[in-house]
Amino acid sequence: MEDLEKRKQAYGICGECNEPGTGSKWCQPCNAKRFKDNFKNWTSGNKDIDEFIQQSQLNAVHCLKYLEWIPFENFKDITYITRGGFEWNRGANTKVALKSLDNSSCISTEFLNEIYLYNVIQCYGITQDPNTKDYIMVLEYYGYGNFRNYYLNNELDYYSKIYKLQEIAIGLLDIHNAGKVHKDFHSGNILSGAFTLISDLGMCQPANNEKQSVKQEGIYGVLPYMAPEVLRGYQYTKASDIYSFGIMMNEYISEETPYNTNIPHNHALSIKICKGLRPNIFKYTPKLLADLITKCWDAKAENRPTAKELYQILYKWDNEEYDDSDTESQVDEYDDKIKLNRTSEKRSSNIQTHPQAIYTSRLLNFKNLPEPVNSDATKTTLCSECFDCQLDELDLNESDQEEENDFL
Repeated sequence: MEDLEKRKQAYGICGECNEPGTGSKWCQPCNAKRFKDNFKNWTSGNKDIDEFIQQSQLNAVHCLKYLEWIPFENFKDITYITRGGFEWNRGANTKVALKSLDNSSCISTEFLNEIYLYNVIQCYGITQDPNTKDYIMVLEYYGYGNFRNYYLNNELDYYSKIYKLQEIAIGLLDIHNAGKVHKDFHSGNILSGAFTLISDLGMCQPANNEKQSVKQEGIYGVLPYMAPEVLRGYQYTKASDIYSFGIMMNEYISEETPYNTNIPHNHALSIKICKGLRPNIFKYTPKLLADLITKCWDAKAENRPTAKELYQILYKWDNEEYDDSDTESQVDEYDDKIKLNRTSEKRSSNIQTHPQAIYTSRLLNFKNLPEPVNSDATKTTLCSECFDCQLDELDLNESDQEEENDFL
């Protein structure tokens, strides 16, 4: 009864069944009946996809939680954006993105379930290219595109960046809580607008995948963001996602693409990464944040924080003032110095790339890479006692889980 009363106060009464709504202007039982009555009027031609879409419609508790089968002929004015990506105007005022899934004519139920991971980009439905027979996800369109375009076109201060990083961390936490790893986490797969969400889940696999090595097939990803153990051919893990998060976080804070000048993205770079090479941390990055970045890209996977620890510490920094005036003065200095770094000349050098620097996902297959170690420079900066104390103080109990749910 208490739940019904809460729903009544939040969503009002359905005009058809006179029961409390389940979402804004939404009644799940009444809409489920309408959807079910319409099942006979459409099919994707694939039993698994039909059942997946039907279940999303029957169980939708609000208007953003159901999928549609959208015939390809309904799309007009399709514009190619990048490999696998297109955009299309869904309605008079709504533009959507179309994500083509390469070699997906025999799409699996497991992949379909990736669509429903929380805090990933909103999916409106599924369609199919009549020529290639590849399936296409109809997705929410983000005006700034990927995260790199976002930070290059918005002059954000330190705390605005911490808030965005918190949004990304909760998305990664949701993926890990679902028992998955992303496997291709980089700034090109993070889309930013009013909210910041993780995209391109095509590489997600079960975290407990029995295959212990990918040495035979090679590895797929963007070299600068890939953990050294993955470069050596070992299984992707949650910790390898955290490494990628650290590289992305440093790129965002420094506003500089990783390994962007005087170094080709090839076998030689992979050797250097295994030997401890990391991107430069912006000189004026506050010490606590520099420590977090360093912790994320530690050569030893077991030393990296979990996604939950990442989210909690970023949440703490976003919602509470730092405990000491020295850190606050570092934040002020960072904001002043990063502004000076945004001149046209400096920005151009920060994103300038070597002709063989590649920031898109590709198949890599490196041999005979050395055991990963931290460089001497990294060892001298491995985290301060102050940062380790903050990690130790993280409260991993039920109250924090409630905070996460509130954020969602």
